[in-house]
This record gives sequence, structure tokens and C-alpha cells, in this order.
Amino acid sequence: MFRTALRNVLAHKARLLMTVLAVMLGVAFVSGTLVFTSTISDAFQRSSQKGFDHVDVALQPHGSESRSGAPGGAPDLDQKLLDKVSAVPGAASATGTVSGFTAVADKHGKLIGDGFSTRGGNYYPEKDGKDARYPLRDGAAPRDGAQIALDAHTADRAGYRVGDTVRISVDGPVREAKLTGIFTTDDGTVAAGGSLALFDTASAQKLFAAPGAYSEIDVRAAPGTSQSALKAALDKVLPRDGVEATTGKKLADDQAEQIAKSMDGMKTGLLAFAGIALFVGIFIIANTFTMLVAQRTKELALMRAVGASRRQVTRSVLIEAFVVGAIAAVAGLAAGIGIGAGLRTLMNGTGATVPDGPLVVSPSTILASLLVGVVVTVLAAWLPGRRAAKIPPVAAMNSVHATATTKSLVVRNTIGALFAGAGAAGVLTATGMDDGKAVMGGGAVLLLIGVFVLTPLLSRPLIALAAPVLRAFGISGALARQNAVRNPRRTAATASALMVGLTLITGLTVIAGSVQKGIDKMATSSLKADYVVSMAGMTPLSPAVAKKLGDLDEVTAVSPLRNSPSRVGTGTEYLTGVNGKDFGKLTQLDFTDGSLGRLSGHAAVVDGSTAKEKGWRVGSRVPVTFEDGKKDTLTVSGVYQGNEMIKGIILDNAVLAPHQKHITDMRVMVKTKDGATEATKDSLVEALGKNPAITVQDKKDVSDSIAQIFNLMLNMLYGLLAMAVIVAVLGVINTLAMSVFERSQEIGMLRAIGLDRRGIKRMVRLESLVISLFGGVLGIGLGVFFGWAAGELVGSSLATYELVLPWGRMGIFLALAAVVGVLAALWPARRAARLNMLEAIKAE
Repeated sequence: MFRTALRNVLAHKARLLMTVLAVMLGVAFVSGTLVFTSTISDAFQRSSQKGFDHVDVALQPHGSESRSGAPGGAPDLDQKLLDKVSAVPGAASATGTVSGFTAVADKHGKLIGDGFSTRGGNYYPEKDGKDARYPLRDGAAPRDGAQIALDAHTADRAGYRVGDTVRISVDGPVREAKLTGIFTTDDGTVAAGGSLALFDTASAQKLFAAPGAYSEIDVRAAPGTSQSALKAALDKVLPRDGVEATTGKKLADDQAEQIAKSMDGMKTGLLAFAGIALFVGIFIIANTFTMLVAQRTKELALMRAVGASRRQVTRSVLIEAFVVGAIAAVAGLAAGIGIGAGLRTLMNGTGATVPDGPLVVSPSTILASLLVGVVVTVLAAWLPGRRAAKIPPVAAMNSVHATATTKSLVVRNTIGALFAGAGAAGVLTATGMDDGKAVMGGGAVLLLIGVFVLTPLLSRPLIALAAPVLRAFGISGALARQNAVRNPRRTAATASALMVGLTLITGLTVIAGSVQKGIDKMATSSLKADYVVSMAGMTPLSPAVAKKLGDLDEVTAVSPLRNSPSRVGTGTEYLTGVNGKDFGKLTQLDFTDGSLGRLSGHAAVVDGSTAKEKGWRVGSRVPVTFEDGKKDTLTVSGVYQGNEMIKGIILDNAVLAPHQKHITDMRVMVKTKDGATEATKDSLVEALGKNPAITVQDKKDVSDSIAQIFNLMLNMLYGLLAMAVIVAVLGVINTLAMSVFERSQEIGMLRAIGLDRRGIKRMVRLESLVISLFGGVLGIGLGVFFGWAAGELVGSSLATYELVLPWGRMGIFLALAAVVGVLAALWPARRAARLNMLEAIKAE
């Protein structure tokens, strides 16, 4: 039986090629994902470990409260502490560091790097006048606030040389500094495409912390002193609270763990789509082996007649599947390694630079790829193999085609109806729950399985709807319709592969479009401001920006939004400070109780969810401890409906500012005389010094910036789901090719009675088109339903959410299904037309 199974594989290379390709694509996606994420994770971990080569023990502020007990005021590390730890036995040297956001403009005025990875720090010379962390390649270290040094990668990318003037921004206003030095660094952020600018220590302290203060102190151990011994010695001289000592090894391990966790989301997402491709591939594999078993009915029955047992017949089919799966798994692993290397190159090509490092192909990746390929194929072939074992020897004298019994159809339809009903009920129930994600996910899976099981039942009435159109193609159209419903199970398995891909694509499109509409509505309804000004990296703005804008003649109202931690009751809340005089002119909040009025004095307005949680209403007096430790009482003057743009406890900056240690703004809202026009926007940008770190956005820009994120994600998802569609195409080709082989005699008879080759081609193409459109209609219908249901959950957290059906895109998806059908039929149709009619008539 083993030799028989191997001969079957080798004898039918062409008909099993599509199955191998389907499995290979799924395995390639799995192995490619594992190789890519392992390579990226390893490269960043190696880079981060290099960054801690000069740190044996790091001292960092600990806790969210200062020694005075005020919230949000972690203690500063000062020069006194640095000198103290430098004298600790076992300490060779101590370096004080400060860092923060620093935008660097290129020679065209554009921001270099990503807003979140553009950093600034201090050059801390030791006794030899050099900072071992940043070896200088060219020039000298900065000595005052008018000088900076840049990392070599950034300088080379922008074309800067020592002596050039560089435009930078730390908290809003543009600064110009002379480039005195270019240094090399192992900093992982720089290796990943970010930028690093260094200032002298005094200037960096003023920019990022406070004069004389450090954000971290890095201590080097003397020769012969271990990191743990140095940490123990430092713990004895540190303050009892507020400062924490951590070994460099632990910092490196923690960062490596964070990098691994940050890669988990990407890995999970990519593996989910690999799973979808494999799930679609299961339909093809099961379909292929079902047809192979049907075509070999006489062969298997004769084997039973000469003594083969049921177990041997099943084993024969499973061995065949094992061989196919093993070949596909090995090929998929090789392709996946190439995909992993290609994805890394693609990331580098898009500017998202990855640190150098080897391509990582771990044993677990190899094992997972081989197991996935073999196990998926064998499981998909198990049911056809079991059916093959039930073929009685007497079937050798009967027709090749074994029709399903009425009992089996009733059982199948009953099971499908139960699954579909339970799934639909679960999805509908989840829409009314506060947190129904798990219930909805389970319901969606059950509904999808139920529809798949019921697809043979649905195929006849839905395909019958195409009869009027097919009549226009004469006898070819009539035969195509009959062929499409002749074997409902095969049609269902073929259409289901396409259905799964289109269900996901349509559902995601509905959700993305609806969320975008909700965001547009939110920006339009809650903002009366013409522009919102913020930093590119979402870091704090200098108060000078709001003052500069307020002094412009074309500006009629301006309000900065400031955040400050405070203790309200037993917990910490962030207070939002605004310009009480102009805030009402810049926003349009929907108040459920009280009103905004003139927000001044100790009056505050609160969003509805916070008010409900705290039990507040208009007139409630709220005791507050500000970040400087001083206490006061606020009075709730209004309760409004919050959204993602404006929420929380809002009060006048005149009350909040005196208690803030560092006054900074998160955003600035601006209203102008002429409204949002290109000329006005250009005027604001010009007034701010054409600062690359500052973004000036009108309502449409705010909405588009969020939409850009959704569109990027959606396009990535489309690309990933294209894998499932490709697998579905292979399934349609596979089904049609085997259908042509199975109907060779029938096609020969049609040719003999006058149907020409063009008519045969048209028949096969129309059959493919009908099956593909059937799967497309089911997929789009389910996708709309799932999109609506998921939107009900999203709507609970986004008040302005509104269901949007993208009719245009859904039309494109249906057209895509038709194109899949036409392309998939090219080879099978040509093969059918080229059959020799006399040989086909004699075929068994």
C-alpha cells in the first residue's frame, strides 16, 4: 500500500501541483513571518545590548510622586548625587545624562526621521575630554547652546558637514545651531532610522530637565567589581526613596524583553493571515483529495476486492497526503526564508532602517513550518480517505460518481443550520454587550463554519439566479449552469475558498470606512477652531508658540491645551488647562448638564464618563492636590459628552499654571478671521519659522492624518489577504482542471454532436465565472454583516460612529471575484477544448 501511494503521487504530478502550491503558500507565509520577526527582534536586541556596554549600574528617578508628596513630580538627579556616587568604592566613573525630543531639519527644511525617534541628549566629557558613548568621527564636541553634534547616519543622510548651520526644534520655536562634530553610535533608535543630536550638558539640562538636573546617572564599575557588587554599594548611599539603582544587564534584558513584546503584535497579525491562507488551503486540499478518491473509485474498490482492508485504503490516501504535505512544507520553508529576507530589505527600502544582523532561522521556525505543512495536509485529506475506505468492492462495477445519500444531506444541512444559527445569535448578542469581542469572535467563527456547511444547499438557488444571463450564451451557458450545480459539494468547497477572503476584506473595509466617517463627524462637530497646532512627535510645545500665534493679526482666538497630573480623591487624574476666555469660541461641546459659560476662576467642566465614575454633577465641589503639592477646590459647572479629541477635567489655565513645575502645551487651537484657507495656513507656518517639527492642521488635515493610519493598515491587510485570494484562485483552477478530466467523455460527446472548441471554452469559463461570483456574493454579504456587527461594538466607544457601506469598493470586490473566475478558467478551458473527441469518447 505504501508503494501504491507513492506511485499515485508520482503518476499524477500535474493534478497535485495546485495542492502543493496551496500548502506551500500558507507554509511560506508562516515561515516568512517567523524568520522576519525573529531577525528584526534579534537585530534590535543586539543593538540595544551594545547601547548598554558603557553602563554597569544606572540610577533613575523612581515613583510618580516627589518627596513633597505632589503627584507627577519624580525627583531630579542632581550634581550633588552624581559626585556622591562617583566616590563610592568600586565605581570607576559616573556619567549624568539628559534626553528628550529634538527635531532636526534637513537642508530643505523637512524633518529627518520619524517624529517619535528624533532624540536629543548631552555630550558628557570625562577626564580625557571625551564621551566614550559617542566617539567623534569628525570635528569637536559642542561647548555651548549655539553648537550641536549629530550622529553620522543623520549627518550623511542630510548631507551635513562640520561647520554647517542646522535648524532644530526641541519644544516648538526653531533654533539654529552650528554643527561642530559628527559622532558614531550603537544607539538602537539611530540604527532604526532615527536621529540623535547632542548638546553640551548645561544646555541639554535647560532644554530637557532643569538646570543642574539629570534624568539618569550611569555608573561604570572599576576593574574587578561586578555589576551586582557595584549596585549593592550604591544602594547604601542612595536616598531611601525616589532613586532606583538597576544593573546594566537587567536594563539590557528588560529592553530585549520589551522589543520581543513589541514584535509579538506584528507576529500575531502576520501569523493570523498565514492561518487564513492555510484555512483557505484546507478547502482546496480536501476538494482535491475528494475528487482524486472519486476518480479512483474503481481502483480503490478493486484493491478492496483483492484483499485490502479499509484501514489500508485510508492509510494509502493519508500517505499520499503526507508526501504532498512534506514536499510543500520543505518548499514553503525555503520560500519563507526568502520572504523574511525580502521583508527586511523592503523595510530598509521604505526608510524604516533595521539594525544590521544575521538572518535568523531558528529550529522552532523549521519545526513549525514542517508541522504546519504536513499536519494541515493530512488533516484535510483524512475525511476523503475515510470516505474512500467505505467504498464497497461492488462499486467497481458501478459508475465512478457516487451520489450523496438523502440521509447525509439532511445531516449536513441540519448541522450547518445549527452552527449558522448559533453563530448569528452570538454575533447579535455581542452587539448589545459592553465588552463583547470574545463572544462576537466566537459567533463569527461558528457562522462562517455554518455557512460553509450550508453552501451546497445555497448553491442551487443562488446559481439559478444567473440562469437568465447565461441563456444569452446559448447551449454553452446552459451547460455551464448545470455543471456548476451538478456537484454542489465540490462547488461549495471551491466557492468557500474565495468566500473566506472576501468576507474578511469586505468586513475590514466596512469597519475602516465607518470609523473614518465617525472621526470626520467628531472633528466637525466638536471643533470650531480652524487649526490645531502640535509637535510632530506628539511631545509638548513651548508656551511661546501659543503666544506667537495669539499676537498675529489674523488670529481671533487661541487656546493652548495643557496637561497636569493631580490627585483627585484617592487617584491621580490629569487636569486639562485651557484659555477660558476663548475656549468656547474654539470648541462645540455637547453638554448634558450645565454649560461651558465663561470658564474662569475655580469652575471646571467634566466629561460624562468621568462624572459618572466619580458621582459628580453640576455644583459638586472637587478637592484637588496639584502637582506642586498645594490643595484647592474646583466646582463642576458643566458635564459634557467627551470624545477622543476632548475629554477629562477642563479648567482655566490661570488657575492651573501657577501650580505647574514646567509649563508646556500639548496642542494649540487657533481660530482666524478668514477661516481655514491655504493662504492663512501658509501665514501661520511662516510665522512659526517654517518649523519642521510643528504641524499646522485644519479639520480635514486632522481627519486625514487619522485616516492615513487606517488606510495604511487597510492596504497592508489587503496585501496580506491577497495571499488567501491567490490560494482561492489555485482552488478554482484545481477544481476546473479535475472537472474537465472527470468529464472527458462528456466533452468528447459534445464535440461529436457539434459543439465547437470555442463553445467548450465558453462553457468552462462561464462555469468558473458562476462559481467565483457565487463565492463573491456570499463573502461580500457575510463581510457586510460582520462589519455592521463589529461597528456596533466600536460605536460604544466612538459616539459619532456611523455605518458606511462602501458600494464602490464592494463592486470592485465582486468584479475581482469575476476576474478570478475568468483567469482561473484559462488553462482548464484550453485543456478541455484541445481534447481529442474520439479518445475522450473512449475514455473511462
